[in-house]
Amino acid sequence: MKKYICETCGYEYDPEVGDPDNGIAPGTAFEDLPADWVCPLCGVGKDEFKPAE
Repeated sequence: MKKYICETCGYEYDPEVGDPDNGIAPGTAFEDLPADWVCPLCGVGKDEFKPAE
């Protein structure tokens, strides 16, 4: 599964880790995140993320 980077603050979403502080279980692909999920650091939406190189 691909990692994604927040273009605003640089936060990296790693699907192997998930976002447990916000109820996202490890193993959750970026594409499977809820539509209302936001960056845990800066609060922007999924549309501000790009695939990691």
